Amino acid sequence: MRRRTLLTGTLTGAAAALGAGCAPARRRASGGAAVLRFQSLAWQKESVEANKRLVAEWNAAHPGIRVDYVQGSWDSVHDQLLTSFEGGEAPDIIHDAADDLADFAYGGYLADLRGLLPDRLKDAIPAHSWATTTFGDGDGGGVYGVPFLQEPRVIIANRTLLERARVRIPSVRAPWSWAEFEDAARALTRGGTYGVAWPLKDPVAATLGLALSTGGRVFHRGADGKVTVRFDAADRRVPRAIARTAAKSTLGMGGSDTLPGFFGGKYAMLPLGFSYRQQLVQQAPEGFAWTVLPAPAGPGGDQRQGVSPQTLSIAQDSPYKREAARFLDFFLRPRNMVRLARGDWMLPTGTGALRDRALHTAEHGWATGTALAAQLRPAPALSVRGYPEWKDKVATPAFQEYYSGAIGMDGLRERLIEDGGLVLARYQR
Repeated sequence: MRRRTLLTGTLTGAAAALGAGCAPARRRASGGAAVLRFQSLAWQKESVEANKRLVAEWNAAHPGIRVDYVQGSWDSVHDQLLTSFEGGEAPDIIHDAADDLADFAYGGYLADLRGLLPDRLKDAIPAHSWATTTFGDGDGGGVYGVPFLQEPRVIIANRTLLERARVRIPSVRAPWSWAEFEDAARALTRGGTYGVAWPLKDPVAATLGLALSTGGRVFHRGADGKVTVRFDAADRRVPRAIARTAAKSTLGMGGSDTLPGFFGGKYAMLPLGFSYRQQLVQQAPEGFAWTVLPAPAGPGGDQRQGVSPQTLSIAQDSPYKREAARFLDFFLRPRNMVRLARGDWMLPTGTGALRDRALHTAEHGWATGTALAAQLRPAPALSVRGYPEWKDKVATPAFQEYYSGAIGMDGLRERLIEDGGLVLARYQR
């Protein structure tokens, strides 16, 4: 893939210089060891500990290639990385998410991993997961990150309220349809309890990811490679179900904000990412009975979800690409991938890691999540240049207004297509 600069309209001459291949000076420790900086976005205590232990194990076994752990933050990673790329100070090994990689990959800031990774690691992760980090045309495009952790969306439910309402409890083999989900939400809405609390502070990823089950895609790539936005009947089914079932009081909440009301019986079901189970384990009152249910299925029992895996990339300007690839091979061996997944309460992408017994226990819903792994597919937006801006400036406020009732479905469609199209057009000139 040809190296190009990002088309955000905000890059400086420093970015252009980097695109031309200017690299920082080689880093060596006093003893002559190569020093690689690994910026991790792990934030939960167990996850940080798992990451740091693996780095320590690597350093103990590889004195000639030292890895320095650097703590990053999900809240600021995109802007922080952009600044570090422009300034020639990017970490060698970069932890991020697949939906944040496209602009960096097209801008020439990330190394193409195809000639760097060993066959063991390539074969350990299925093709549909690699597709989340593959960008560009010709020869299948380049691979700009290793997808290693993924998170299905599930329904965390108050088991006592489910049983009291006598609704059918779904399973991965027999999930609810979206219509059954709406029926269950109505049955659970009684007295001071709302059937569903959708945390919609950040509504886009959840809406588009779940809409894959009904055939929704929103983004469509033409023969010329350009992406257009459509909002057809298949795209509207899930937003309509969310609007019909959402408690209005939670529209501005994040996932953690809904937990006190859930524990207090105000909400019967929470559609959340799989990793929220950790907070349930830590915060639920003694004796509180909760369960993990699969998300509703589309026509024919379609349980596909669009996901944006966590990724590990290598900076294009790193002087130690091959050493970094060796570290990734160690870091993501099946046993280590399981350690990382359990630390983050997520699922590994590796097929060998997914077979680990620890991920198939019924405790805390692990088995439910693991059974959904085969249905996880790349979120439609992953290869779309300009998606972060489209999401932040157009889609997030449009969906929030739709879910609050301020605009209808036609207004939502107009905003996504017309306003959103103007944003994407600037990245596709």
